[in-house]
Amino acid sequence: MAPHDDASHGSSHSTTASGSGGHGTAFTTAHTTPLYSSSWTPTSTGAYAGTCLFLVVLAVIFRALFAYKHVYERRQLDRHLNRRYVVIAGKPSKAEELSHESDAKSALLVGPRGQEEDVKVVKANRREVMPFRLSVDVPRALLVTLLTGVGYLLMLAVMTYNVGYFLSILAGTLVGELAIGRYGQSEEH
Repeated sequence: MAPHDDASHGSSHSTTASGSGGHGTAFTTAHTTPLYSSSWTPTSTGAYAGTCLFLVVLAVIFRALFAYKHVYERRQLDRHLNRRYVVIAGKPSKAEELSHESDAKSALLVGPRGQEEDVKVVKANRREVMPFRLSVDVPRALLVTLLTGVGYLLMLAVMTYNVGYFLSILAGTLVGELAIGRYGQSEEH
């Protein structure tokens, strides 16, 4: 068996993949790394700093969108769980049963024909899958689509293998988490 000759394979294993659109397989500190397209190529140190600042802001927005999604879903679930109306007019046995319910609150409900009915508002104690509602599910789907788009933009910036871009995204994530991360926390934490 012949010994392995590194000289014959030297040009095919380069770490600066010039044939792959200018993106290398090793991190670089070049200030002229294009971001998203060749027309967004910083040509000066100030332009590079501006690009890095853009990535910091984009990462903060990404974190803010996650927090907003959590707050939105929590509000919609609370609305869903608090909309349980049980009509008790004319049914004293049910009224007596609900009067001992600790989570029930008395209320006055105006029915679809304008009549007033005595009701007890009973909050559901268990978490359940909410039914499909256009007013809830379409905005949530649009929000997740926006989150996905911003996440992929950040991923593409990291895939340039530029150290400044990578550290800018990490800095934006840190700032975003410190500023708004507590709004995306669940009650269990």
